[in-house]
Amino acid sequence: MKHLLTTAALALTVATPALSENWTMTTTWPSSLELIELDKHWVELANKLVDDDKLTIEFFDGGSLVPAGEVFGAVESNTIQAGGDWPGYWAGRDSAFSPLATTASLFNAVDYVNWIQEWGGKDLYNEVYGKFGMVYLPYGVTNNESGFRTVSQPIRTLDDLQGLRLRLSGLEQGKLLEKLGGNQVSMAGGEIYQSLERGVIDGAEFSTPNVDFSGGFQQVTKYWSTPGWHQSSSIFGVMINKGAWDALDDETRERLEIAADATLLWSLAFTEKRATEAYAQFQEAGTEITRLDDAALEQVQKMANETITEVACENPLSAKVYASQLSYLQDYGSWREASAPFNLGRTPNGPDLAEIQACAE
Repeated sequence: MKHLLTTAALALTVATPALSENWTMTTTWPSSLELIELDKHWVELANKLVDDDKLTIEFFDGGSLVPAGEVFGAVESNTIQAGGDWPGYWAGRDSAFSPLATTASLFNAVDYVNWIQEWGGKDLYNEVYGKFGMVYLPYGVTNNESGFRTVSQPIRTLDDLQGLRLRLSGLEQGKLLEKLGGNQVSMAGGEIYQSLERGVIDGAEFSTPNVDFSGGFQQVTKYWSTPGWHQSSSIFGVMINKGAWDALDDETRERLEIAADATLLWSLAFTEKRATEAYAQFQEAGTEITRLDDAALEQVQKMANETITEVACENPLSAKVYASQLSYLQDYGSWREASAPFNLGRTPNGPDLAEIQACAE
């Protein structure tokens, strides 16, 4: 009888399914900004791919659980299990987050995808976020940002930047703007509209044309200076608490990664289509659109290279990320140039790789 009871108990134990993991996720983006669609797309796809009895992700709009600036800490402490973000917001914690988010006049969207998927970028995201007890899945990419939108003074040349108070995100980006004579003002995306309306700032950059249009910037600015040299491309993704990640089985983790890869590809096509539509909408709204000439962009490139080297050499981990990116550009450049003009973007004349590699050691 004792043997039979033991056997029955064992059978019951084997038959009992593991308890489902329930994650809470929020983002740095309010519902009014279209970037939130990247987060929603990943959550929807992840919930479709993962069995309900293994994991369910409940998503909340940005600001509904914690302020945007506190999402990092909430994931780190496991108050919530996942948080959508743009890595550059955390550069104050470690400057290595900055090149994981964007670059000044270097990577385009395809460069980021190539680097993440095949040139070691994915491992570097997890090395940097891993310092804070997190796993990171990049799942969003946009091509270069709109550029500066100004209220009353157009930016047609670099000289027009002199003295302007411009909302600008990014560590290297702020230093570069100051070298060009402007003044960086930092603020969350949700604060930009009112700051422009009230004259707190002279102008602002935020994101791609579609995101800017969703923020209503056509209502409070008259001028738009292109291209977005300060952020040649941007990456978005999800921070996941390491403990929560480790609690999942291998199959579930793999499906979350598959959802991230699929969303990354979708995001490029989605945002480029929406940016194209929004460009026309800004024109229809009467926005005056100008473009810096090639000589100005060449000057920006030179100053961007100097700034990147300065920032990278203050932090070996930041230098390690930049060295990896520059190695990719060098490696891919031979084939990219051979396939011109039927290639994927340009190979920029970026910072000196050897100098930055030395700073990573």
